[in-house]
Amino acid sequence: MATVVVGVDGSSYADKALEFAAQEAEFRGANLRVVSAWGLPIGMHAGATPAVNPSLITAFEELACQNVDRAISKARHLHPSLKVEGRVVMDQPVKAILDQSRDAILVVVGNRGLGGFASLLMGSVSQQTVHHAHCPVAVVRS
Repeated sequence: MATVVVGVDGSSYADKALEFAAQEAEFRGANLRVVSAWGLPIGMHAGATPAVNPSLITAFEELACQNVDRAISKARHLHPSLKVEGRVVMDQPVKAILDQSRDAILVVVGNRGLGGFASLLMGSVSQQTVHHAHCPVAVVRS
């Protein structure tokens, strides 16, 4: 069955993208796949800290799981007949979305996320997704 993919990160932008994606999936008779990626901050990969506390790793993964669970609940509430699945991926957000775009009919992302450059019209994930996805992309403004 056809699949619409939406990336979520807990931001208000992702909430709007989820609403749009759920509506599109229902309209197209497709499934909805909710994706959240997580990883350690860049400084932790570069050896900037002596050791990474395992509870910190667990906390990042749990936050991503919570984002997906909340999004799935919201999508099912808005569109009860919609088939919704969630994926939590340990990867860079843009890579996770691009990987999921391979078998999708549409990818939906918010124009911004939780990144620190609020003055940009589009965040890095949405910009890279538009340029490199394997299917059409909808970028939703909040």
